[in-house]
Amino acid sequence: MKRLSIRLTSLLLIFSSLPALADGAVLDSGNSAWILASTALVLFMTLPGLAMFYGGLVRSKNVLSILMQCFAIAGISSILWFAVGYSLAFSEGNGFIGGLDKAFLAGMTKDSLQGDIPESLFVLFQMTFAIITPALIIGGFAERMKFSSVLLFSGIWLLAVYVPVTHWVWGGGWLAEMGLYDFAGGTVVHITAGVAALVAALVLGPRRGFGTAAMMPHNMTMTIAGAGMLWVGWFGFNGGSALAANGDAGMAMLVTHIAAAAGALTWMFIEWMRYGKPSALGTVTGMVAGLGTITGASGFVGPAGALIIGMLAGGICFSATTWLKTVIKIDDSLDVFPVHGVGGILGTLLAGVFSATTLGIFSGFGFAEGITSMAGQLKVQFIGVLATIAYTAVLSFIILKVVGLLTNGLRVTEEQEIQGLDIHMHEERGYDL
Repeated sequence: MKRLSIRLTSLLLIFSSLPALADGAVLDSGNSAWILASTALVLFMTLPGLAMFYGGLVRSKNVLSILMQCFAIAGISSILWFAVGYSLAFSEGNGFIGGLDKAFLAGMTKDSLQGDIPESLFVLFQMTFAIITPALIIGGFAERMKFSSVLLFSGIWLLAVYVPVTHWVWGGGWLAEMGLYDFAGGTVVHITAGVAALVAALVLGPRRGFGTAAMMPHNMTMTIAGAGMLWVGWFGFNGGSALAANGDAGMAMLVTHIAAAAGALTWMFIEWMRYGKPSALGTVTGMVAGLGTITGASGFVGPAGALIIGMLAGGICFSATTWLKTVIKIDDSLDVFPVHGVGGILGTLLAGVFSATTLGIFSGFGFAEGITSMAGQLKVQFIGVLATIAYTAVLSFIILKVVGLLTNGLRVTEEQEIQGLDIHMHEERGYDL
């Protein structure tokens, strides 16, 4: 009996010495497979999804410049994320920023885990978010910024704005400690990109002829194809943010789809009633508004709540777009702020409403730990929105001014703008007709 006891004790000691068992971290192949697929879907949103969506919206003389900017930003963001971005966003630091312990992914092996998925996969999944966020901003200054300025601004902005806000919300920073609800990027992606695009539009000024000449999309077929890719890719964006193949992921995907459909239809019917005809451009823009608005709330609200969020997104973002262009006449070329910025703000705040469990059919799945009322959750959501707007606006303005000095001006000349950025910046044409 004594020998049996000794043997059992020895076995327990052996098993407890295994790192995977000692700290409870065991690879889950099902979760890993889902995040592998989600990562591909999120990259697919930028390349080719966003590139085609934006590319079709500009004039034909600038289509190649938009595609080129999306590709180049994907490259720059990837290298910066690998070098220091991931470490600053997700390693242990303080409430504002992480440390450099994992710079250049130091210490990471193929067996390293983040939760129950490979850490290398978690790095790559988060990298795709770091790619699409600065790429969204180019819609605010499309058709008029130098390529060198775009590259420098995007790189600096990623490290100075996106990375700190990511740490605040997802890396254990001060907003995470407060209990901010942002499942997949309402603040981290959409508010930061929207506000930065608005600041860029103000700093650069409008395109030549804005308000007097027609600046219609040159290829709506390309835009609608890109929009379809965004809709599909968004399942990885929101569903993948559960970091598991579970009920959270399934519900996030369902509410994402419902909000996208509601946003598209709402925008479409508003145009139909106001102008007599529904437009393809308005319908796909409403879809993107619905997607951007549900993003932050997607893990916390139910299907009926998502329907209301999508409908509000379609109506409010439509009004914001009209007001920005026709009333205060700001040339946010591809409507980044009224769609992504306003949508991100709206969705972040509504997460504090529809996460409540006392709304009957519109109920969600409860407030953050330690928060007991809708007022308490809304207060945290409001603080998160204000902090993200203020920080992004100030830093984006400073970065633009610094980049302007370093590149001898952010903007191309009037002659170059008239000629088009495809020929001037790249000596190539999107179409050879």
